[in-house]
Amino acid sequence: MDVFSTDTPIIGMVHLPPLPGAPGFEGDREDLRRRLRRDATALESGGVDGIMLENFGDAPFYPDRVPRHVVADVTALAETLRDQISIPFGVNVLRNDGQSALGIAAATGGAFVRVNVHTGARLTDQGIIEGTAHETLRLRERLDADVAILADIDVKHSAPLTERSYSEVVSELVDRGGADAIVVSGAGTGESVETSVLERVVESRDAQALDVPVLLGSGVTSETAPELLSLADGAIVGTALKRGSQTTNPVDEAAVERLVEAVSH
Repeated sequence: MDVFSTDTPIIGMVHLPPLPGAPGFEGDREDLRRRLRRDATALESGGVDGIMLENFGDAPFYPDRVPRHVVADVTALAETLRDQISIPFGVNVLRNDGQSALGIAAATGGAFVRVNVHTGARLTDQGIIEGTAHETLRLRERLDADVAILADIDVKHSAPLTERSYSEVVSELVDRGGADAIVVSGAGTGESVETSVLERVVESRDAQALDVPVLLGSGVTSETAPELLSLADGAIVGTALKRGSQTTNPVDEAAVERLVEAVSH
């Protein structure tokens, strides 16, 4: 995945507040842009290698395709982000609208997307979510978009419908699903990844000689980063970089610097 200028990228999260049409929206698009610029500047100044834009505040989430107005607002905010930073950025449209995320990234210069359920199926609070890799990859071909797909395995806030080996799931995600990176998360937002799970995913990747990075998707802190990144190839970090380690708070540039320093040592 030739996206970042380092072999161990740290991707910082911009968690968007509720967007227009979502419960909790406060009726001020300009405030959304101000908050995005503030967080993006703090993340880049603190030293992250990339930024992920996500409609985190839109709960309860649509299970798959989001309405047109959500696509429009996320696109406008992605353009704001593009103009604010000089590092790569990506898009995640919750809960599982990989096609909209891909379209937004392609239109705005995004380098990657995150897809929560790319292959297989998971039981979530939105019901059963099924992967649409067959549609997402075909859309990428039609758009001729150089956009990497970061795909979750055992995505947070979900449960499997049946137990399957990591070897089987990893193979399907990469070989049959065409994912460019595997994301391993804890059970929920900000929750740590189980080391045993991370080890099994990495071992499955290596045993099959699959040329894709394994990224941490939640729970990484400046204290845990050195150990976890001795196994994984990078991390997507949100909660630990916020003031008071609260996901919805502004980004704390000092916290970003601490984590980046911990990774570089």
